[in-house]
Amino acid sequence: MMFLSLGIGAAVAIALIVVVSILTGGGPAARAKNALVGTRIHHLSMAGLSGGTVKSPWTDGHPAVLIFFASWCGPCQREMPGVATYLRAHGSGSVVVVGVDALDARGPAEHFVARDRVTFPVVFDPNGAVTAGVFNFQTLPETVFLNARGVVTDVYFGAIPKDALVAGIKKLA
Repeated sequence: MMFLSLGIGAAVAIALIVVVSILTGGGPAARAKNALVGTRIHHLSMAGLSGGTVKSPWTDGHPAVLIFFASWCGPCQREMPGVATYLRAHGSGSVVVVGVDALDARGPAEHFVARDRVTFPVVFDPNGAVTAGVFNFQTLPETVFLNARGVVTDVYFGAIPKDALVAGIKKLA
């Protein structure tokens, strides 16, 4: 009798998980929608990792992809070589890609960018003022897609696969 009660309890628990998952649009492949989607990000101007200043592309009417990463981040180390290779080979058209090296030290950040042959501009956010302050990211990597007015259209959590990057750029172009 005890095994029957345990079996019924387990079945009810599984059923509840499935129902909640269906009602919330969840499931293992579901992506969370970030509260930033639909938010306008105001003009940003940050120090470039290799010097100079990089301003937000949407200030000049260009859609943008912001890729948040750090040299110490394992998923970032796996993500960046593919992203950099794809962008070197195919470009991004009118969409401007900007890397945001966050919560990092300058030396390792410069080495990381050089090693992966990153050709798009990279800003340096050593204390997380933009990463955690403006975008409220607590983990890396993250990718943000913004239209030409600076409105967030999508946020990809984690290392972005090439197909998601390509699709996101096409939506903005």
